[in-house]
Amino acid sequence: MSVSANMEQDVLRTLLSEEQLKQRVAELGRQLTEEYRGKDLLLVTVLKGAVVFLADLMRCIDVPAEIDFMVVSSYGAGVKSSGVVKIVKDLDIPLKDRHILIVEDILDSGLTLSYIKQMLENRGPASIRIVTLLDKPARRKADLKADYVGFEVPDDFVIGYGLDYDEKYRNLPYIGVLKPEVYSE
Repeated sequence: MSVSANMEQDVLRTLLSEEQLKQRVAELGRQLTEEYRGKDLLLVTVLKGAVVFLADLMRCIDVPAEIDFMVVSSYGAGVKSSGVVKIVKDLDIPLKDRHILIVEDILDSGLTLSYIKQMLENRGPASIRIVTLLDKPARRKADLKADYVGFEVPDDFVIGYGLDYDEKYRNLPYIGVLKPEVYSE
């Protein structure tokens, strides 16, 4: 696959602008501040896609919070989840009696996130909730819903703001729809 020198040539259309993202992340931050006031909050993010959302969101949450990261593999270079989850890097911080907020970039099939949530529940946290920037319910295979949703999106292949195709396009400051000819080569 060759990526054009200008990534934007591969974008079919802008789905969510940089300004829309900033505004919604700030709103979620205010909501989460109220929800987690006085609680021992741990933000857990699955790398790499959600790192941009996490960075912006945690600056909008006005309560003490720690962060930790997991690396899982379920997609490879393809466009659909394989349904098989491999833990590449587990969390470093114990979860017992902590309030866990899983910060996700996109809730798609839900297979990977459902597996991760169940695994984390077995470690004895006080609570586990999910905040996702994007929710794509048309693709859901697992019985899973996010507790906090930034935006519901159609069943398009989205990129930007941390989301990628084959590790590219993560650095676009907005969410765009990737042209089908790019991923169907």
